Parts: sequence; C-alpha cells; structure tokens
Amino acid sequence: MKSSGDGLLRLIAVFKFFKAALLIALGVGLFRFLHRDIGDVLEHWSKALRLDPGSHFVNLALEKAAHLSPAQVKKLGLGSFLYAGLFLAEGTGLWLRKRWGEWLTVIITSSLVPVEVYEIYRHFSYVKVGVLVINVAIVVYLIYHMRKEG
Repeated sequence: MKSSGDGLLRLIAVFKFFKAALLIALGVGLFRFLHRDIGDVLEHWSKALRLDPGSHFVNLALEKAAHLSPAQVKKLGLGSFLYAGLFLAEGTGLWLRKRWGEWLTVIITSSLVPVEVYEIYRHFSYVKVGVLVINVAIVVYLIYHMRKEG
C-alpha cells in the first residue's frame, strides 16, 4: 500500500497521535484531581493564566467544574482514555500504512460528523467549524486514497 500519499497519511497519523496525547493528559489530570475540588483548581489556573474573570465562558466552565461529582470525574477520565485508545489505534494503522487503519479512521471520524454538526448548531464556534472541516477533509481524502489504491 506504499504510494505517493504516504506523507499525507503520516500527517493524519501524527494528528491522531496528538489528539491521543491530549486526551491521555486530560485523563491523567482528571484522575489526579479525583478527590479535590476541581472548581478551586480551575479557578487557580484561570488566575495564573490571567483569564478574564468576568468572561462568560470562564465563569461557565468554573461553575460546571465545581458541580462535578467524583463519579462524573471518573467517567470523564475513563472516557478520555477510551477515546485516546481509539486515536492511537487509528494513528498506528495509518502510520504503518495498513488498510484497516484507513477503514477504522474513516468509520470513526465520519461517525462523529453528525455529533459535530449538532454541536455547531447548538453552540456555534469557529473552532468547532474548523475541527469539522478537518475531519471531513480527512474522511474524503482517505476514501479517495483507498479507491485510488484499490
């Protein structure tokens, strides 16, 4: 399956590995704060990062974090590790130029597109639109690549 598209496959794999690393870091962070008040921790970090204390988004995040139960924190941590595992599998399959990696990436990425569209509809942001565009481009490219490679 080696072809001229290997560079782009590797770039997509690196993107998947990066997303996995972020989710692993999030999961570890969540489990470190399992029995601490996450609201206080986030408030400390928002001050340290000099985020606007009057910002609607900062206040909303702090309020939601303050009401998380330990069980919810544990579920979020486990969920982040689960998604990280999926991204690692996708990235590994793409890096090794395996057909199953391409199929796995197409199936998982395209299955999340309706959720992303719904989230954009509910709470529009340019970041969400950018993520959607990148994910759709990845799916389109991989389908094109698989058809071309036969």
